[in-house]
Amino acid sequence: MIHAQQSLTERIPKKILPLIIISQFCCTSLWFAGNGVMDELIRVYNLDPSVLSFLTSSVQFGFIIGTFVFALFTIADRYSPSKVFMISAVLAAIFNLGIVLKGQSLTVLLLLRFSTGFFLAGIYPVGMKIAADYYNTGLGKALGLLVGALVLGTAFPHLLSNITQHLPWETVIYATSLLSLFGGLIILIFVPNGPFRKHSTKIDLTALTKLFKNQDFKGAAYGYFGHMWELYAFWAFTPIMIKTYNGLHPEAHLDIALYSFLIIGMGSLGCIISGWLSGSKGLKPSAFFILLVSAVCCVLSPLSFYVNSSLLFILFMVVWGMFVVADSPLFSTLVANNTASHAKGSALTIVNCIGYAITIVSIQTLGFLQTFINPTYVYVTLAIGPILGLIALRTKGAKA
Repeated sequence: MIHAQQSLTERIPKKILPLIIISQFCCTSLWFAGNGVMDELIRVYNLDPSVLSFLTSSVQFGFIIGTFVFALFTIADRYSPSKVFMISAVLAAIFNLGIVLKGQSLTVLLLLRFSTGFFLAGIYPVGMKIAADYYNTGLGKALGLLVGALVLGTAFPHLLSNITQHLPWETVIYATSLLSLFGGLIILIFVPNGPFRKHSTKIDLTALTKLFKNQDFKGAAYGYFGHMWELYAFWAFTPIMIKTYNGLHPEAHLDIALYSFLIIGMGSLGCIISGWLSGSKGLKPSAFFILLVSAVCCVLSPLSFYVNSSLLFILFMVVWGMFVVADSPLFSTLVANNTASHAKGSALTIVNCIGYAITIVSIQTLGFLQTFINPTYVYVTLAIGPILGLIALRTKGAKA
């Protein structure tokens, strides 16, 4: 059986993984497209600056509802993942484009970002499902590259904003929507169903409750939930953290868009390294170490704002940006490895659903705390998630 699986893996065209990675990068550029032009949205639509947390959370909330619907109806397991990916990429791109229509209220903008997030549920977890269908062995390395693509896609709007600062702000929205369409077409045309796909023919409304009866699955899932408390809040507030440093050190003049891209984007390197590290050190020990370093960064964050060297501040943020996401592919691999083949799509989707629900709470918590606490201290609260995740890994199991 093992030899048969290895034989199948060896026959997989080498182009498959790069194509999945490119598609994931292109489509997930939609995620923070609104954040990349946040200042322009606030100016054009006469919004209050506090809407940052609401516009970011609306994407997260849409993703949560989307993943719940996709998981409840086991869509990625019942239908061709490639077709699901393509349809989701097209619809997400359309709703992303809606931002450029003038004269909209905040409510409409929130609905557009919510809808974009809803169909991202057919992109990110479904992309991982496609990878799991192709790479039954070496999944950790594959997902490391895949999540690395997500990280670059998430950071890319900030780079676009910097590059196109002398062009209309709508350029960022047009570019990310076109990238999403391109990514969807790549998957549909060049990436058919994988050899390890187990097709499910019926809706199983009890599938989700069955998953959480598995202690090893719970250990992986709870570790992932702790990691998610920190991840998107860190990404959403990275520009704010740089702006805060500039305010404390006027001589720094740090380019917010450029350094936001650098800090978030370096997480892709962290994911690639963690994927290779897990091959020699093991999934669970590697995830534990990375989560621990990330927790330490949260605790040390107040000190970074008072360092009189902008270079040291950026270096600290880059290290944090690498470790904050490096364990993501490891947790996703642990979830997949501790789930039956026919339910992997639903397992990855529901874990994403709950994880992203947690991100809304953490993002809103930071937004709320910044209204009455010195903003240099609020990021310590992000350590709560990693600490609970570390406890879960120690107590709940999770086989590598």
